[in-house]
Amino acid sequence: MKRSIEDTPIAIVGAGNLATNLTKAFYHKGFRIIQVYSRTEESARALAQTVESDYTTDFESLTKEAQLYIVALKDDAFLQVLPHLTNGREHALWVHTVGSLPMNVWEGYVPRYGVFYPLQTFSKQREVDFANIPFFIESNSEADTQFLCEVGGTLSKKVYKVTSDQRKALHLAAVFACNFTNHMYALAAQLLEKYDLPFNTLLPLIDETARKVHELVPVEAQTGPAVRYDTNIIDNHLNMLSDTPAVQELYKLISEDIHRLAKGE
Repeated sequence: MKRSIEDTPIAIVGAGNLATNLTKAFYHKGFRIIQVYSRTEESARALAQTVESDYTTDFESLTKEAQLYIVALKDDAFLQVLPHLTNGREHALWVHTVGSLPMNVWEGYVPRYGVFYPLQTFSKQREVDFANIPFFIESNSEADTQFLCEVGGTLSKKVYKVTSDQRKALHLAAVFACNFTNHMYALAAQLLEKYDLPFNTLLPLIDETARKVHELVPVEAQTGPAVRYDTNIIDNHLNMLSDTPAVQELYKLISEDIHRLAKGE
């Protein structure tokens, strides 16, 4: 009798934002999470209890029974612990979930390896719906690439095979689209607080801006004084930001670049 893909014993290395959401998603789809590793016992235990799994904080106790190890750690932490993770567990398929690291970081440690990268922002406090989250897959063998695509396909309708260079470009684009955008929200919140205004007054504007790029190319969706480079408004805004020179300079640079793109340069 053929075993289902959900029968694959999985070990999760990490218990942060991404690891927490991904592990719970696998559990809800019926996958066998046999162990969770985290540096801190509180995090490892909390996540393991949620998915009815064993847990450990010790590399020596990391299970050798898993067939798929998913490493969801920050870049620098991953590189530091890599030799300790794989030692004695070279039989399995190992993948990391990092957008910015090439696949070949696994070379010399295990014969079967790849990348399982979900492109989304994650927080422990907020569970996401994986159905529409794109997964970007890479592996050093066609068989394992297909296997990882099938695993991703149980969670999402959007699974893609990519190269390491393509994934690095995706990660960089995500920094602009997500991290930098959220930083703009933070700056806007500070400005509104200064004038005793609540941030939630911007939410309808934020929501509509996000909806527009589902239908329009971002350059075409751009509005505001920088598009036409209205110097009266821009200079007035720059004067208002005179007490925060770094933000003032940021406003100036972004306005100039918006105008550059609007002109098609």
